[in-house]
Amino acid sequence: MNAANPSPLRMAALRLYKWLPVGISHRIVHAIQPTFTAGAVAIIEYDGRVLALRQVHRKGWSLPGGLIDGGEQPRDAVIREVREETGLTIEPGGAMATYFVPEIRHIDVIFRVHCETKPHVEVASEALESGWFALEELPEPDDSTRRIQHAVKLARVAPQPGHLVDPS
Repeated sequence: MNAANPSPLRMAALRLYKWLPVGISHRIVHAIQPTFTAGAVAIIEYDGRVLALRQVHRKGWSLPGGLIDGGEQPRDAVIREVREETGLTIEPGGAMATYFVPEIRHIDVIFRVHCETKPHVEVASEALESGWFALEELPEPDDSTRRIQHAVKLARVAPQPGHLVDPS
């Protein structure tokens, strides 16, 4: 049996699943499927540069953001993380990109925030220092920051529409 031809037992389980209360069905899915961590990151731009932080737990410079807490929306997480790390209150708008890293089971939701004037940053929490850099020129970016840089680069390219591969 395979996905195209599921077994009778799988079909019976799927029929039963649709009648389960949401809380129970989610627990079953989480027990069977691998879990992912999720982060929310802000690209805060002013005059062609982005706000970067030197943080206790990272090598080199990184972007404001962090892990999304249980029950929290990415938008709320990025607002919280930016406020904790920089003292800034942002309105993140819609996400500019998401980036999946299946090897480490992690998802980043990336928000772009444009500033008309240079904001006053007060580093706090795990942030030690702030600076403004071209996104592609962050000094010593760690792996997660390199992933974000790559995702932003991809997001700047207009997506191509998909197409049917086998029209038969």
